[in-house]
Amino acid sequence: MPKIIENISEKLLAEARKQVMEQGYSAMTIRSVAKGCGVSVGTVYNYFPSKDMLVASFMLTDWQVCMAAIKQCCEEHSEPQTILKCVYDELQLFTKTYMKLFQDENAGSSFASAFPQRHKQLRDQIANLVQKICVKQTKADVDFLAEFLAENMLTWTLANKTFEEISSILLQLF
Repeated sequence: MPKIIENISEKLLAEARKQVMEQGYSAMTIRSVAKGCGVSVGTVYNYFPSKDMLVASFMLTDWQVCMAAIKQCCEEHSEPQTILKCVYDELQLFTKTYMKLFQDENAGSSFASAFPQRHKQLRDQIANLVQKICVKQTKADVDFLAEFLAENMLTWTLANKTFEEISSILLQLF
């Protein structure tokens, strides 16, 4: 009779995250995650069809937490500087968490084909939340400014810029 493990999906994700963060992308394998959770390799494949889906799944969970915090800040505040700082701080936290993975060449090669689509999704999610502070005359201006802010904040967090370094530039837009 097969053993029943409570919350197996969450345990697999936690083990995969732990291994990636401690040992790097290449060291984490479906086999090592299965061993770390005390399950068969087939059990892992029942939940996640590939190593990349395992990684994408735990990153998605953290991204959803990041976006929820940004959304809450945008709902609670109306001042551009406060909203921009909150957005930037949350993006920096997410980026710092995954910087080792972002800099891993093997992970980069594996995710290269999905990058343009996923990057656009992330940018659009951020842009949708910051639109409320983009008070320009036309809808096209609002859309452009929101996308511009989102794209640059993503880029600057990856470049490890502080909010203080970029805030004077951003605030000139308002």
